[in-house]
Amino acid sequence: MNLRQIGEDELLRKIAPHLPLNRFVLSGAGDDCAVARFAAGDDLLLLKTDCVVEGIHFTPRAKARDVGWKAMARPLSDFAAVSGLPEFALVTLIAPATTALRWTTDLYRGLEKAARAFDVAIVGGETSRTDGPVALSVSVAGRVEKHRWVSRSGGKAGDELFVTGRLGGSIRGKHLRFIPRIHESRWLTKHFRIHAMIDLSDGLGADLPRLASASKRGFEIDEASLPRTRGCTIWQAISDGEDYELLFATSPQDAGNLQTKWHRKFPQLPLTRIGRFHQPSTINHQHLRAGYVHFK
Repeated sequence: MNLRQIGEDELLRKIAPHLPLNRFVLSGAGDDCAVARFAAGDDLLLLKTDCVVEGIHFTPRAKARDVGWKAMARPLSDFAAVSGLPEFALVTLIAPATTALRWTTDLYRGLEKAARAFDVAIVGGETSRTDGPVALSVSVAGRVEKHRWVSRSGGKAGDELFVTGRLGGSIRGKHLRFIPRIHESRWLTKHFRIHAMIDLSDGLGADLPRLASASKRGFEIDEASLPRTRGCTIWQAISDGEDYELLFATSPQDAGNLQTKWHRKFPQLPLTRIGRFHQPSTINHQHLRAGYVHFK
């Protein structure tokens, strides 16, 4: 058996339970960020690492600055999913010796631009040679207040499901130039009770079932209501991936007020109610077309 046969989710289910933890860890592998207690203080420590690989996350024709932006923005999007504040980053570049210097310096300009946009300090990293494609790994550390931390596992039966922005068609350029929804996430947890949240990196078809599974809930959505990028089909909105929007669950009592206040605060960014959570059931269970699954 190989990784293609089992896919990313099953691989994590085999690996994660055996990873060592200590008394400070609140949430380890399997959520958007690892969460741990500080030895002192009320805030929680957040840790996240992510990578981009040439040929998988970007093509050789992609602009180096866009690649750098994406490499930094991906882990920042995971911070948004837990309502966290990113603070420090480490960057590891693995590249062939023949990689152009100008391309490499432009890559770091993109990293710097994304970091500055969210007040993140790049404090170090590593470089290494490879004979294969360029790969870039970014690790980010930060914090979140205990009362504002949102995991994937807090969804309740009856919760309304919302998604920010529009879905589908990211390959047209959004996958390289998306904006992590950190400001929006922080606003949400300041004003409302968000029960569960995830960022849509692998597509609604992959990430919504993950959110529901972590919360031990079933779900139903109205596919016709999905906010689609112009020219995209419902299939693409569900399956394309790399939207980097927020999907979250909140109580129906908050739903109407949330939409009203959201449109005042973020008039250029849609917020759409797409469905709800319910008690898990083998009778009333909706299947979605799959999004992106690593190794498949």
